[in-house]
Amino acid sequence: MSGSHPVRRTPARPPRSGSGSPAHFHFLLLDRFTLLSFSCAVECLRLANRIAGRQLYSWSLIGENGSETTCSLGIGIRLDGGLGETARGDTIMVCGGLDIDRASSRQVLGWLRRESRRGVRIGGLCTAAHTLALAGLLDGRRATIHWENRDSFAETFDEVRLSRAVFTIDGDRMTAAGGTASIDLMLNLIAGDHGPELAGAVADQQLYSAIRTDQDTQRLSVPARIGVRHPRLARVIEMMENSIEEPVSPSALAAAVGMSTRQLERLFRRYLDRSPKRYYMELRLQKARNLLLQTDMSVINVALACGFASPSHFSKCYRAHYNTTPYRERGAHARRLPV
Repeated sequence: MSGSHPVRRTPARPPRSGSGSPAHFHFLLLDRFTLLSFSCAVECLRLANRIAGRQLYSWSLIGENGSETTCSLGIGIRLDGGLGETARGDTIMVCGGLDIDRASSRQVLGWLRRESRRGVRIGGLCTAAHTLALAGLLDGRRATIHWENRDSFAETFDEVRLSRAVFTIDGDRMTAAGGTASIDLMLNLIAGDHGPELAGAVADQQLYSAIRTDQDTQRLSVPARIGVRHPRLARVIEMMENSIEEPVSPSALAAAVGMSTRQLERLFRRYLDRSPKRYYMELRLQKARNLLLQTDMSVINVALACGFASPSHFSKCYRAHYNTTPYRERGAHARRLPV
């Protein structure tokens, strides 16, 4: 393919000759998948083999067309095969990235449902939790997804128990939020298969000194994110982030942390150079933009989900902040999507 750069990978899996054969992973690379999440995961398996001095794991790269796919960087990746039948005991890892709804084709969803019925363990990296949820494989299950996609996912799949964790394991379903969260998930699997000592050695090889569990959350704490370590300010911002659909008044926020409204105003001005009302509005508009670009929710439903009583007020605030209307934002995004 013109402009593509083939990536070398492990050969297709050897024959399974008994209980001592390697555990096999099928990495399903969706179109425009995130390279970082995938590479972090497969590198853990490679290092486990190297450190153990024997092949504990094998893997293959598969995709819808069976020959080549492209990651979000535009790099072409040669595949080992298409969507064939997997073997008992295998694991499927779906690797998602950009435009995940479009990448989750009917053929992919049908194949995942079929393999699920056969009892195969299935995981999703980065935005691939969206694909698993579309296939109905996460109904009633605990799952996670990258924080940037959390709002749209929660609006679309209310039957999924959405977590803020870096990764989740719920029975034979696994999800990792993206980026280096794939390392944490794979180290957990390696520890379960071959003990924590091997998992720790794999982490050391990657200079990965802080192994996270499924109890660790994705994002930095509020003080770390805003660069301000003020407990009352952090608490108010956390309350704002958790009350987007039904905004809380500045007076109620101030009372909740034992301050007057005027003291809260001074606190925001001093540390964030804006009023509490303005900061709150920016949070709501940021969520609205995510929903407009990542879901097919109507503009009026997006407005209601972000605490706006009317579409006209929502449109006015959106235009003042982003210099475009919600309708034009969605239309421009649709024109940018690849055909």
